[in-house]
Amino acid sequence: MVEALGLSVREEIAETRELTDPLVAQAIPAAIRADGATSGAIPVRGVSEAEALAELRALAAKNRVLSPMIGLGYSDTITPSVIQRNVFENPSWYTAYTPYQPEISQGRLEALLNFQTMVGELAGLPVANASMLDESTAVAEGMLLARRAVRGGSNVFAVDADALPQTKAVLAVRAEAVGIELVEVDLAGGETLPAELFGALIQYPGASGRVWDPSAVIDAVHVAGGQAVVAADIMALVVLASPGSMGADIVVGSTQRFGVPLGFGGPHAGYMAVRQGLERQLPGRLVGVSVDADGAPAYRLALQTREQHIRREKATSNICTAQVLLAVMAAMYAVYHGPDGLRSIASGIAMRTSVLKQQLASGGVEILHEQFFDTIRARVPGRAAEIVANARERGVLLHLVDDDTVGISVGEATTDADVAAVREAFGVAADAPFGRPLGAAKDGSRVAIVGMRDSGIPRELFRRDEILTHPVFRTHHSETAMMRYLKRLADSDYALDRGMIPLGSCTMKLNAATAMMAVSWPEFSRVHPFAPREDVAGSLELIHQLEGWLADLTGYDAVSLQPNAGSQGELAGLLAIRGYHRSRGDEHRDVCLIPSSAHGTNAASAVLAGMRVVVVACDELGNVDLADLRAKIAEHADTLAALMITYPSTHGVYEADVLDITAAVHEAGGQVYIDGANLNALLGHARFGDLGGDVSHLNLHKTFAIPHGGGGPGVGPVAAKAHLAPFLPSHPLAQDPTEGIGPVSAAPYGSASILPISWAYIRMMGLEGLTEATDAAVLGANYIAARLADHYPVLYTGAEGRVAHECILDLRPLKAATGISNDDVAKRLIDYGFHAPTMSFPVAGTLMVEPTESEDRAELDRFIDAMIQIKAEAERVAAGEWPADDNPLVNAPHTAATLVGDWAHAYTREEAVFPAGITTAKYWPPVRRIDGAYGDRNLVCACPPMEAFA
Repeated sequence: MVEALGLSVREEIAETRELTDPLVAQAIPAAIRADGATSGAIPVRGVSEAEALAELRALAAKNRVLSPMIGLGYSDTITPSVIQRNVFENPSWYTAYTPYQPEISQGRLEALLNFQTMVGELAGLPVANASMLDESTAVAEGMLLARRAVRGGSNVFAVDADALPQTKAVLAVRAEAVGIELVEVDLAGGETLPAELFGALIQYPGASGRVWDPSAVIDAVHVAGGQAVVAADIMALVVLASPGSMGADIVVGSTQRFGVPLGFGGPHAGYMAVRQGLERQLPGRLVGVSVDADGAPAYRLALQTREQHIRREKATSNICTAQVLLAVMAAMYAVYHGPDGLRSIASGIAMRTSVLKQQLASGGVEILHEQFFDTIRARVPGRAAEIVANARERGVLLHLVDDDTVGISVGEATTDADVAAVREAFGVAADAPFGRPLGAAKDGSRVAIVGMRDSGIPRELFRRDEILTHPVFRTHHSETAMMRYLKRLADSDYALDRGMIPLGSCTMKLNAATAMMAVSWPEFSRVHPFAPREDVAGSLELIHQLEGWLADLTGYDAVSLQPNAGSQGELAGLLAIRGYHRSRGDEHRDVCLIPSSAHGTNAASAVLAGMRVVVVACDELGNVDLADLRAKIAEHADTLAALMITYPSTHGVYEADVLDITAAVHEAGGQVYIDGANLNALLGHARFGDLGGDVSHLNLHKTFAIPHGGGGPGVGPVAAKAHLAPFLPSHPLAQDPTEGIGPVSAAPYGSASILPISWAYIRMMGLEGLTEATDAAVLGANYIAARLADHYPVLYTGAEGRVAHECILDLRPLKAATGISNDDVAKRLIDYGFHAPTMSFPVAGTLMVEPTESEDRAELDRFIDAMIQIKAEAERVAAGEWPADDNPLVNAPHTAATLVGDWAHAYTREEAVFPAGITTAKYWPPVRRIDGAYGDRNLVCACPPMEAFA
């Protein structure tokens, strides 16, 4: 029934059921339990892998895969097979976690540094981050960054009238919440900017396809004291002058065109690059170069990478999940094709577009813009719908702009047959003349695009500077070389395909291969997010089924799958609460109560939703302090908007008083937001809606088996009770429109292409299997806590002495007694072949351990034995057997290179690298411990020259 759970774990559960049932009864308070509660939407029993795949095939068959030439920020692309097989479908890449432990993440960090370098060079700016969630939210983050950079003064942000429609809609939602006034301006048409502003958005090329020189507008923005944000098509930047060369301060966009499937809207890696001086305000993650203990170059996350957890309500962004897997794909697309290959692809797109434009124009069709890269708009009074229908009959999807206008976008995957079908749809004769082909020619370090008559690219905007100059983009152009490069990087990393990743609060469960398979099917991967409803019936059916199952599992009435990260789900839930209060005339309700133990994104999300954060204390057991909560409610009774809590708590325990907590908030007129991060400890036994929750976000990349992918993709659906449903996200271009506040992500259904993973996981598990998964997770965490309690104090437990699905090990006594820190223990675990647990969250000096239901007892025992042995090693340091400054813990991790040559340490080579005994399955970290402070003092965020590695 539940093949995805893993046979060995299921057998252990069956054998220990007499122990498991009493354990769960002790751990989960009786007052909240509603075992097996369901509205009937979710199947009780799961199906086999073969049956689940057959059902998915039936859904996929209801989609119609046509050639998408709609454009609007999404383009059909070709994923090189070597990248699809060795990255997209490779568990070494997709089962990895965010690279917070850099010594075991050098492969994905190098790939992300390639991404940053690629983006920075194409944008023409010195610093780029390691990806954003999508283009529209990247624009929103760029707007907020511009406001921070200006500080004070105007609240006006000018928006290009030719910006993407979904971007305008996302900006409207985000701006309204924080008091920003948007003013739409026809920038290409010469309209004047507002007299006062803090920034402006320029779309380059425009949504209509128009290519124009925005330099004068950028200068005008600067004269007005603002920052210029340019949303740029990354493929166009291969052949067009860079925004940075025109004076842009911030450049954002999407890298979907670089080999990432359309996927009905995502996941795709957005990007952001900034001018010098803004790098320390960048949202999201930034990869930098530092050195390890031997002085060798090594990569790490830099600066404010986890600023939400440090600055909380003062954070500048709530982004926690990036799009690492997709950023890796886009970077490797550039590595594989190199600058010449990219120029060939981009110039080929421009060539086809120009040929099509000439053919249509020669057939009497009016083309609105003479300057373009890949998109043209045809004026056909009263005939637009007819022509779009004609094209669809011929297998091509065009953009119905209005009754008189058709939009046509050419992509890398557009064929001559597609172009012919478009021409026929307009009724243009087949013998319409062709132009001369567009080619790319190199002249030393300068690149000139030559050739084509009536080129859509104005000559003054041809890109003249060289791109992608680092050797990494000029080396791996054969499949053999590319395959070996990807293998080398993957071998540097630690992912779930090597062993357990016991990260508390992160739920690193296995992503079953069967659940992953449909992601690569063209019926799901090659679908445009704005395709006609009748062409995506299968995807919509899957989406609505999944929404119903999630609502059933959580006890809510409505679910939106649009948020493409947990942070965006948090924001959407809080915006729903805000919208609800405002609809009742309670605009003054803006206080959000948040326990001190909460995830840092909670506070940051509240601020971005226009709320004021008030912190509630926790008691000595890690629970919400009821007395302090009641005092804060009384103090803010008239302005209370919401309480955000995580259940089970961030401390890894089930709070027995949760019903009292939610009742107190409701009595004061507030709403309750229950963070769904720890839903893996509740499924089948309790539901958020029954606990008094009004709204929650869920993490499909945690509880519902979507891979973390080295730090993304993620999906953060938001679920709500009926009274909040009208205030959930909506989208102007959705195939199934709903009432709502507007979009929080670029695509109507977020990262839709990976939703079949969670669909398959739930379908194979059924309610029974999901309940067993909860039992296994709780059993594993309590087993670890019980076996390690004599060695490391377990910081928080429930009333019965039990933990939930994770436990916090207190290493502060160990440091006091031996001088060995939790950082030393984390690095030493690498020598034992483990990824470290979560460090110093939610309590400094601790490790939070979450085994998940995917791990069998043998793997748990291996981890426990390692932790016990590390404790013994620390005691040898305390006893003076090993010096405090020269022992295997403070020197960890040990690389293979450390064994070569003279050995001058107080411990043996074998103790260094084989502490648990010699094994052929040894993981060798590629670098020694990395100096984080050095990297922040000497910020390098692009590929260093090769001589740095000599």
